[in-house]
Amino acid sequence: MSRKVIITCAVTGSVHTPSMSPHLPITPDEIARQAIDAANAGASILHLHARDPKTGFPSPDPDLFMDFLPKIKAATDAVINISTGGGMTMTVKDRIRAATHASPEMASLNMGTMNFGLFPALAGRSEWKHDWEPEFLESSRDFVFKNTFSDIETILADLGEANGTRFEFECYDVGHLYTLAHFVDRGLIKGPIFIQFVLGVLGGIGADPDNLAHLKRTADKLFGDQYQFSVLGAGRHQMPLASMAAAMGGNVRVGLEDNLYLRKGELAPDNASQVRKIREILDGLSLEIATPDEARAILGLKGADKVAF
Repeated sequence: MSRKVIITCAVTGSVHTPSMSPHLPITPDEIARQAIDAANAGASILHLHARDPKTGFPSPDPDLFMDFLPKIKAATDAVINISTGGGMTMTVKDRIRAATHASPEMASLNMGTMNFGLFPALAGRSEWKHDWEPEFLESSRDFVFKNTFSDIETILADLGEANGTRFEFECYDVGHLYTLAHFVDRGLIKGPIFIQFVLGVLGGIGADPDNLAHLKRTADKLFGDQYQFSVLGAGRHQMPLASMAAAMGGNVRVGLEDNLYLRKGELAPDNASQVRKIREILDGLSLEIATPDEARAILGLKGADKVAF
């Protein structure tokens, strides 16, 4: 069988704020609708966060997740991937609440503690829909995203071992790959391993093609043929690095969590538009996309029938 490319769509995230785009989904209905449209456009994995429906502030509340998760599951067969990255104001305990409650097929897992700078987004904007937005972005000058070895051990045990959830291991720098290898060597992580190379976040590795090639070489050295990789390029780097990933034998991630634009100067009207765009690129490379069930087989997931919501 020819290689199939898995498209992940990250629907809303916790990085962008409502003033940055009128198309960013905020309410449970908006998140559900855009997720379903993205799945219909070809995304086989949906990476999901929740937000306060009145203010758009990132929220870890499992009840908010349950306002949209059943709708998505009823309307699509896409793999649901719940973030454990959460948002800046959340503790580690907060960040895993929704995933441990819902026991999804997949969850994200950041592989290290790091600076996470969002404050450059303040530049050039003076009007905001909500007072929390500029304060939230400015506070990232002094923010450290915390995922220690102990935190990772807890998430692997309480979410992975307890619920059969598998992980999208988000690696923002080369050292994160060595942390992942440490847990593999200890037997706490077993294949197939799904690595998300994240490039272009201030505090992590830069969004350069050479850096992506270096991440891939390092992963090859550490994991051999026992892993799958995908690439998240932040902002304007989204499509170029996704295209490079596909050409290198990898998978791709798009979505308004990572980039608000469809092309230079044009806001993406929804998540599905980015899925359609990367599909066009994949088609131009003569690559086929994976269906949700093919993605499940590639990644060794437990199956949607094992998910309770």
